Amino acid sequence: MKIKTKFFGEVDIDEKQIVSFDEGIPGFPEYKKYVVLNDEELDFVFLQSAEEENLCFITMPPAMIVGDYNFDLSSDTVEKLELEKAEDAAVLAILNIPEDFKKMTANLKAPIIINTKNNKGIQELLDGDNYSMKHQVFKEDV
Repeated sequence: MKIKTKFFGEVDIDEKQIVSFDEGIPGFPEYKKYVVLNDEELDFVFLQSAEEENLCFITMPPAMIVGDYNFDLSSDTVEKLELEKAEDAAVLAILNIPEDFKKMTANLKAPIIINTKNNKGIQELLDGDNYSMKHQVFKEDV
């Protein structure tokens, strides 16, 4: 299947690569099918809508930003994703990349969780105050 992407032009993907967000992603409830695209030169992971070429979230694994990033998933999310083992979960933080990339922030408060066994995804709003929606990715002296 071919899809048009925001950053990579037209790409050929296997339908098995499509990640389904049954509830959509907050702010974009009408788009439920995404594909994960990696750029070998960058540490970014692109979460590209398979339905809208101009909708692409630039993400990265939170552990690359905060080495000890961990949290407990709600039982509701575990059930919705049909997640059996923690190691089956891929976790991504959505990035906000302004013109001055040194001011890039990551949403660590509401990570994207993908069950890699069945390709179901959700954005989980974490309880508590451990993480921010605008976590500074780079230290100020960059």
